[in-house]
Amino acid sequence: MKQENKQEINKQQEQKNTNFRHIVRIVNTDLKGEKQLHMALHKIKGISFMFSNFICYSAKVDPRKKTGDLTEEEVLRLEDVIKNPAKYDCPTWMLNRRKDYETGQDMHLINTDLDLAKDADIKRMKKVKSYKGLRHTWGLPVRGQRTKSNFRKNKGKVSLGVIKKAKPKTD
Repeated sequence: MKQENKQEINKQQEQKNTNFRHIVRIVNTDLKGEKQLHMALHKIKGISFMFSNFICYSAKVDPRKKTGDLTEEEVLRLEDVIKNPAKYDCPTWMLNRRKDYETGQDMHLINTDLDLAKDADIKRMKKVKSYKGLRHTWGLPVRGQRTKSNFRKNKGKVSLGVIKKAKPKTD
């Protein structure tokens, strides 16, 4: 009886191992298959702890499930939730781009879209010459940090002393 149970468990583990993938691609990002799903989703730029939990529960996937054990159907559901969180009644406070400057809509950006939007915002601040934009152009801290001891350029790479002039060439 015990041997039969062990054999059944071994067969189930073999079936899991054949379907297991070490790398799972979700939204153009490679995720490790050994990690739990809610932790692996953190590797996608723009997805935080709360948003990864929202994704798992909206897609009806166990967040503690190993990423390598996901089926293709579950991966497609996860991608759909990530791309269209408003369709699944995501609260607006959880989105990372509320009231977008150009469109006025609430959306959630990930990967390169997030980088491009951030760069566009900084360029706009520089163009308008707002206080934050000026601090960006000068290379100083933007959010009120002190500058006496931190934010020094070439910290430790500064050469002190006298630099000799090059000797003029004589023919």
